Amino acid sequence: MPQGRKKMPFSGKAKKEQLKSKKQRKASSTPFMRGRENNECLDNTNKINFQSKKDPDSKTNKYALMFRRETENELRLRKEIARQSLVPVTEKELEIDARDYFPEEFDFPKRPEWSYELTKEELESNERKYFNEYLGKMEKNFTSSELGFFELNLETWRQLWRVIEMSDIILYILDIRFSNLMFPPSLYEYVTKELKKDFILVINKIDLAPAPLVVAWKSYFQEMYPDIHIVMFTSMPSYNLFGKQSNKGGLQVRRRRGRIHMAAEGAQTLLNVCKSIVGSEVDLSSWEQKIQEEMNADSKEAEQVEVGEVVEQKSVDTSFYQHERFNNGMLTIGCVGYPNVGKSSLMNALKGKKIVSVSRTPGHTKYFQTIFLTPNVRLCDCPGLVFPSRVPRMLQVLMGSFPIAQLREPYTTVKFLAERLNLQKLLRIEHPEQDDTWSAMDICDGWSKKRGFVTAKAARLDSYRGANSLLRMALDGKICLCFRPPKYHSRTDFWSNHPEVQKVLWIQAKSDEETTPSFLHHLDSSDEASDTEIHAENGIMSSENEDESSDDESDLEIQTMTNKFSLLRD
Repeated sequence: MPQGRKKMPFSGKAKKEQLKSKKQRKASSTPFMRGRENNECLDNTNKINFQSKKDPDSKTNKYALMFRRETENELRLRKEIARQSLVPVTEKELEIDARDYFPEEFDFPKRPEWSYELTKEELESNERKYFNEYLGKMEKNFTSSELGFFELNLETWRQLWRVIEMSDIILYILDIRFSNLMFPPSLYEYVTKELKKDFILVINKIDLAPAPLVVAWKSYFQEMYPDIHIVMFTSMPSYNLFGKQSNKGGLQVRRRRGRIHMAAEGAQTLLNVCKSIVGSEVDLSSWEQKIQEEMNADSKEAEQVEVGEVVEQKSVDTSFYQHERFNNGMLTIGCVGYPNVGKSSLMNALKGKKIVSVSRTPGHTKYFQTIFLTPNVRLCDCPGLVFPSRVPRMLQVLMGSFPIAQLREPYTTVKFLAERLNLQKLLRIEHPEQDDTWSAMDICDGWSKKRGFVTAKAARLDSYRGANSLLRMALDGKICLCFRPPKYHSRTDFWSNHPEVQKVLWIQAKSDEETTPSFLHHLDSSDEASDTEIHAENGIMSSENEDESSDDESDLEIQTMTNKFSLLRD
């Protein structure tokens, strides 16, 4: 047996260089980065959900999220800002206008011209060239401070192109809390003006906001985009929840029942819109029958109701597709939206059972999935896409566009949240230094002290873990920040008495005894935390995120569904 070479000692600096070169080799072997190492637009790219692999030709990281990496100088400046005193904003400043975040010059990547005479390699080369030129144009025309995070992976955009091409109706889903920040006008113009397709906007998670605010957002979108159809939806109506939903401090946890029912109210609203679009060209009677079965079943019988067969087809095919409207009597609905807006949960709620995997981590759905609601109605679930915009990065974290676990500096995001909500009283925390002036770091330390988050070696307060815990509570809705449409504050009485408020309560499945959840207004020093209700949609929270056990004792009685479908007769 030949004698092996004697190992030579090397310094820690040499070891770091070895690890650095190993990471570079892995990055260059990914399908997206292969052949693009010299592209200046992608030199400073951060790959999210990246997984190590043994086979260089594996497609494990083909759909990894990709964003521009922040510089060390940017991180240092943001940490200094997080140590500054909080400056509470006014109620008026929670009103947002889309034109501030989606200017006319902001567009999204569209599939370039193609023909069947081109080979697959030529097509992919043309798309890659176009996408690199698009990124170069964005980097040239806009500074990094103007641009928020947006998707840099061509493979993910190809999924969007495929879904748009094959769909008869585009179903765009957004989160009610950040409505204006999640709606790119360029996509609406492209679908309605260029492709001449119908566009349905789903205002999702309406259980996280009061009914007047939901009505105000619906009216805003109808006025701004006249060719749009609007559906209000929640995958967590009251009959899919149980127990008390708030603790003594005002934090509220929405506990989901193990067996969810079809969200029949939202499904009925969506069906009515689809019927008005397709007319007699597609038979939707089987879909309507499924909804009626759920409506006519009481709470006990509904446990045994089967709302349809499960037919799931996962596909990674992004080839070209010649669209034919309602081909063979089939209605194809493409579901598009930002990460974490509840696309997969919506599909499960329409079906009445879990057919699509859901996760709070952005990028969980990596390629579009085709789900058949009925034999002639199918949904195409597109991966969550972050469109180019000027939305601040702190807000993008709260929106769920960027994974919290990958966040290098979470404190400025906590500062953004704390200046709009009185987190000190809401969380009932004490100042770590017994001072009257609060900063974002103080709130993170105070929460870490209350929850017992300390570092392993020195046993100091773990500010980073505390900040991450607060951001996850905000993402789940336990800490709920809702923005308003323009001029909402001056017309609160009008929206409170709007006739559509009752329809929103019906979609939320609120009974006569229940009242609409109170909205989390801006809290000043005179506000009491107990007056605030904060909502969460994603079921039982982990023990790490829950408050004291004495505050979370819940009554396990299932809520009644009085007058559940009374508005259907109107």
